[in-house]
Amino acid sequence: MTMKTYKYEAFTAIIEEQIRNGILQTGDKLPSIREIKERYQLSTSSVQSGFEYLMIKGLIESNPRSGYFVAKRREEYIPEVRTKLSPVVRDEEFMKNILLTSKRISESSSFNTTVPGDLLIPQKLILRTMQEVIREKGASLLRYYPSNGLEVLRKQIAKQMGIYGCRFNPDELIITDGALQALTIALSSVTKAGDVVAVDSPCVFSILEVIANLDLKVIEIPVHYRNGFDTEYFRKVCVENDIRALIVTPNFHNPTGIMMSDETKKSVLTIAEDHQLCIIENEMYSDLYFEEKRPSSIKSFDEKGWVMTYSSFSKTLAPGIRLGWLHAGKFYAKAERTRFALGRSVSPLYQELILKLLQETSYERHLRSFRKKLNQQANQLLEVLRRSFPRDSYFHRPQGGYSIWAQMPENMDMKRFYQYCEEHKVLFTPGNTFSLTDKYDYHFRVVFAERITSESLHLLQETGTKAHEFILNKE
Repeated sequence: MTMKTYKYEAFTAIIEEQIRNGILQTGDKLPSIREIKERYQLSTSSVQSGFEYLMIKGLIESNPRSGYFVAKRREEYIPEVRTKLSPVVRDEEFMKNILLTSKRISESSSFNTTVPGDLLIPQKLILRTMQEVIREKGASLLRYYPSNGLEVLRKQIAKQMGIYGCRFNPDELIITDGALQALTIALSSVTKAGDVVAVDSPCVFSILEVIANLDLKVIEIPVHYRNGFDTEYFRKVCVENDIRALIVTPNFHNPTGIMMSDETKKSVLTIAEDHQLCIIENEMYSDLYFEEKRPSSIKSFDEKGWVMTYSSFSKTLAPGIRLGWLHAGKFYAKAERTRFALGRSVSPLYQELILKLLQETSYERHLRSFRKKLNQQANQLLEVLRRSFPRDSYFHRPQGGYSIWAQMPENMDMKRFYQYCEEHKVLFTPGNTFSLTDKYDYHFRVVFAERITSESLHLLQETGTKAHEFILNKE
């Protein structure tokens, strides 16, 4: 099945590449609409749509009297924020409020749910492939599959990850009922009740809930805008505490959208090796990169076996497809027993579905289209957020994933702001849901996984304009 493409890509892809390679420089004039139209045999509307796409990405600008020109590349302002967190081990006391992370009013006003919206799910591809699987496999789908997952599927996933530099032994892979089960199995393999684990902070509600359910204690390690992680702080708490595991999302971290640098990934791994603690690496968003290639994982640098890696297909295909995987490595024996205790096997239909999609390259074709749409929507939201909200606000530009992390001025009345959002059904996820501390009270997460419409952009702009009224004048 061929994913949807746009006619204007015939020339926009070339212009993007020439700008990236320095062939086209700031201020260079681009060919006219008429020239592009004749050269690529396109309609005027297609050419105009292509130029609009390039302007949204910030690559070109328009002069109404002179045409289109290569835009000056704006340097991203990235503040040096170093969150100060007390190195105190806290018992889990997180208030359960699942509505803040999953309530969906309407597609036009939901900026809080980190799963692809209905209009971005490749429904035809998934349903057609499911029908093929049912015809081909028949009644065998009604029987138990191996508790650790279909062997050919494990080999296919290992092959896929090998392309990205992660050398997995497929016999150390376990197929799971989604990512949270994979995390539960991984944590259960290396901890017992009362143990201390570290998490990147801010941290998603669901991970904190898994930790709470396992009666573990938490130390939060701040995520930084520039390099992705506070390695100095991590080293310090490892010296002062018996940390059993670190749960971390190095690529397109949820909720901040931040990506760890390779240097930081290596430093985190070195600290873990020095203290012989397990890194449990969340790879769920790594396929959703906006640049030219998929980022490296911590596992790709792991030579001593201290990294367990997990992922799922719910963020890249559809939330209802409950199939994930865990590479347990040297912790496999305990992980396999835990997996078996949680249920006999994962849905045979989902296993065969994912296998078929991976074998036929349908998944990769979908991802290319999906990444492009997410990137476009992230740019659209950033433009409105930065233009409409108070001057001292900060919105981090993600390099992939689903999330934009927002930081409001500290003289903002956040209670009134959230009341306004609730009344007008504009849904963000408040920053205080991502921590056991009060360090993120002036932050919130904006998700761009739903289809962005002119209505949603208008609602966002009105919210930003209204936010100016919630700035408190401090005497």
